[in-house]
Amino acid sequence: MDTGQMLYEGKGKKLFLTENANEVLVEFKDDLTAFNAEKKGSEQGKGALNCEISTAIFELLAKEGVSTHFIKKLDSTHMLCKKVEIIPIEVVVRNVATGSLIKRLGIDEGKVLPFGLVEFYYKDDALGDPIINDEHCKILGITQDVSELDFLRSQARKINAILSAFFIERNLRLIDFKLEFGRDSSGHILLADEISPDSCRFWDKDSNEKLDKDRFRQNLGSVKVAYEEVLRRILNK
Repeated sequence: MDTGQMLYEGKGKKLFLTENANEVLVEFKDDLTAFNAEKKGSEQGKGALNCEISTAIFELLAKEGVSTHFIKKLDSTHMLCKKVEIIPIEVVVRNVATGSLIKRLGIDEGKVLPFGLVEFYYKDDALGDPIINDEHCKILGITQDVSELDFLRSQARKINAILSAFFIERNLRLIDFKLEFGRDSSGHILLADEISPDSCRFWDKDSNEKLDKDRFRQNLGSVKVAYEEVLRRILNK
């Protein structure tokens, strides 16, 4: 596929224009970052693994009625997606206490939460992606329509139900995960970005071994091996 100008380069992906004004080419990178890119690294083959994992999950969600930006996978590190304007909110769903939640609220690591907790974070690296509420969203001009925020929450909970059930059948606990959404050319809100071990925390159901980017964050090693194991279980191989 002929690609045009690079629209954006983020921590884990590059986006390019295509001959279709409503589509973009997404390239998955091997780069690893943590703590708002204060820690950086690279793992050869990570981009290809995230591309394949995200493809499988987007296809699963589409079958379950979730509208996403995904069109098709093109090769090992590239997918074709609908062009969207990203809503500057990171929607985080937490099923088990870990990470920033235990620091903010003093909850014990590993405590199973009584329900899937949905949080909004303002996408701004310079500010450290602060946690925000509905009124903050209005002040920031992200939305003036509370129903859009309710839609993001309902979609996040639906996705959580689908993925939690899917992964537990594959002996993986979905601890928490980050979602991003965007508006297409018609104004419809679609699930965007990626869903992979870069954006999710996966623990083995029996041992609680961490099989996600925490292996990089916490210097546990074997990052690629962990991502390969997640993919193997998704594909039931």
